Amino acid sequence: MRPSSRPVPTAQAIEAFSESLLRLHELADRVPSRQFLADALSHLRPLIAFDACWWGQCSPPLADKPPAGWQHGSLGLPASFAEEWNAVGATDDFARSSMTAPGSVCRVSGYEDDPPEVALFARRHDLFHVMAITFELPESGLMFFMCLYRGERERAFDDDEAAQFGQYGRHLRLHWTMRVRDAMRQVFAGDALGLALCEASGRLLYVGAGMASLIVRHYPGWRGTTLPDPLLALARRAPASVVLGRRTVIATPHADVVTLSTGSSRVDKRMSPREREAAVLYATGESYKEIARRLGLTPATVRTYLRDVYARLGVRNKVELGVLLGIDKRRDDP
Repeated sequence: MRPSSRPVPTAQAIEAFSESLLRLHELADRVPSRQFLADALSHLRPLIAFDACWWGQCSPPLADKPPAGWQHGSLGLPASFAEEWNAVGATDDFARSSMTAPGSVCRVSGYEDDPPEVALFARRHDLFHVMAITFELPESGLMFFMCLYRGERERAFDDDEAAQFGQYGRHLRLHWTMRVRDAMRQVFAGDALGLALCEASGRLLYVGAGMASLIVRHYPGWRGTTLPDPLLALARRAPASVVLGRRTVIATPHADVVTLSTGSSRVDKRMSPREREAAVLYATGESYKEIARRLGLTPATVRTYLRDVYARLGVRNKVELGVLLGIDKRRDDP
């Protein structure tokens, strides 16, 4: 057998990589969702030094649409970074090459081959050396990416670092996917295409393609990262809901985050707005007394609302009510 020309990793290198994975697995057990991705990439630094890091979800380039980023996080970069990239993303050939080779680590150094607007963006943030990996997220309908950056005075990312980054990224993606699936199980939020996770501040931690499209359709100026103000207000009232066109967006508290999910407004047409609010709160676990307090009603009025809703929708219990409202994923909307 022909020997490989690639150097065999030293015991020290293997131990360092193993330590980084152990730290990642520990983080997955104890760190809240709002911190997990930032902490996981910060813990990568002892293994692969970098000046800045950017991660998030994006829609890939299509024939009639450029790539677009919807959910973002970063280390060592300004808050405006994602919005700046969205303005030049259509001509970012490196980003496009990463999106069209999912699961592969891509690297580039220098600005000379970039279009002028991309080169200006990269120079402004000293993104001389870039290493990225993009993964398909079939559950969301979008892609998940991670980028590491080094400045012009630093060395380029080498082959060993690329191999380690690729493997670390696969583990990180798995942990994050499990977080999203856990949120879905806990709140019966339907499939992940119509799901979003956000902080109380409105900053998105995860968004599915269906939810992103729904938000863009009703708030045309929205560019991702943070919920538009009306949906932020909804998230802060959670559990609560609002009708957007033919869909209902339902906000449900879940551990340290709020889950936004979609249901059908065909059901809502059979309820008054007040009845719908009471039904959503009841289906997500609130008592008559708590619903009355939140809505400024008496418990007797809440009981009347729910009795009428049960009769009108033909449901027999809270689980069936949750199904029709789109809160329970165990069967399709009627």
